[in-house]
Amino acid sequence: MHHDDEPVFKRSKWGTNRYSYNPRNPVGLVLIVITLLFAGTMLILMANRAGPFAARPAPKPWDLPAYEHSWPPLSPTPGVGAP
Repeated sequence: MHHDDEPVFKRSKWGTNRYSYNPRNPVGLVLIVITLLFAGTMLILMANRAGPFAARPAPKPWDLPAYEHSWPPLSPTPGVGAP
């Protein structure tokens, strides 16, 4: 069975400008397997809240807070510039 004449992508039956992987082409079949493995891995990571979907760690009490002040520093008395 020769698959040399089969394209990697074929037109989908769902629309005029849509394409899908062709499982009759070995490259298309490998792309289907890779896509399924990638999607399955991402779903498992999301369900377990792992990897890029992990929650941010809680800040430790001794960590400094984020810098939230504007520059230049505000004057203690209104109308007087910063020293």
